[in-house]
This record gives sequence, structure tokens and C-alpha cells, in this order.
Amino acid sequence: MTEITIFVLAAFVGFEVISKVPTTLHTPLMSQTNAIHGIVMLGGLIVIGHAGDPLEYVIGTIAIAFGTINIVGGFMVTDRILGMFTRKAKPSAPSASRPGADGSDKG
Repeated sequence: MTEITIFVLAAFVGFEVISKVPTTLHTPLMSQTNAIHGIVMLGGLIVIGHAGDPLEYVIGTIAIAFGTINIVGGFMVTDRILGMFTRKAKPSAPSASRPGADGSDKG
């Protein structure tokens, strides 16, 4: 019963903390989440290294797979968020001094 109470309180506190995060901090939080999932992958590798029965191999493999999925997805989301802040290059206007500079063959 104590474990369930701790789990429910942790879920509630986690939700409250994350919901109060301002938008400008989402990218740094995504980077930290990627680091945490790297630790999950390392834990899965350690479990597989010390595995003695098939259940431990399965648990380690699942940990590595989920950690990998979360790391790749996190980097994709972070890259997309950072891409929103880059300036787009303005296309240069065609020069009117040269004939055909606008792509036409008229001279």
C-alpha cells in the first residue's frame, strides 16, 4: 500500500511540476530527458551483461529498445524545436540588369 501511495503522489507532483514549465524551457528539458534515457539504456546493458535467465535478457532488451526509441525521438523533437528558431534565408531578387536573369530566354 505504501508503494502505491508513493507512486500516486509522485505522478501527481510530476504532473504539477511539468504543467507549470514555461514554453522557453521545453528544449532544455528535452535535452535532459535524452540524458535520462541514456541512463536507462546503460542500465539495460548492465542487466544483459549480468543476466542469468531468459527473463533478465528480455527485460534488458526491452529497456534498451525503449531507451533507444526515447533518445531518438527526443533528439528529433529537440531538432524540430530548435529549427523553429532559425532564420530563413530570403531569396535574392533576380537582377534586372542582365537579360534572361529572371529565367526567361528573352534578350
